[in-house]
Amino acid sequence: IGKVPMMIPFPSAPALLPMTRIRCEVGALVTLGPSPGGERRYVPLGGGTVQGPELNGSLVEGGVDWQVARADGVLEIAAHYVIRAEDGGLIEVRSDGLRHGPPQVMERLARGEAVPRDDYFFRTLMRFTTGAPAWQHLNKVMALAVGQREARAVLLDVYRFA
Repeated sequence: IGKVPMMIPFPSAPALLPMTRIRCEVGALVTLGPSPGGERRYVPLGGGTVQGPELNGSLVEGGVDWQVARADGVLEIAAHYVIRAEDGGLIEVRSDGLRHGPPQVMERLARGEAVPRDDYFFRTLMRFTTGAPAWQHLNKVMALAVGQREARAVLLDVYRFA
């Protein structure tokens, strides 16, 4: 009792490498109403662009961003959509994350105002699945996206773990 725990040296964090930037058009929010875990809702995802050093293409319309607006002000995000690479290969994306910030910032976002991405937290962890031969390596990739919400779009800067 009363001993100070010994600090264990921690290895360096894994590197993140720029992968792509996604701009996704979003539809109107649909709410399913309150649930035991918070307000359940979804946002239909439209088309969009995918541009970056490792992946270029477009978004296939028809994805969905399922959300839970929690009582503590945190928005849980579970987006599911498809990227069509420039060569035609189809890549499934599953993206789970959180968005939150000071109440006044979140109110501005809800009104559709432009808010700098550094004013709030918007991060998702991304996994990819594909049968396209040129993109098979993505089946082994995990990525981190830093997001920014606009009135009718979401911007995601995607970095893969090295």
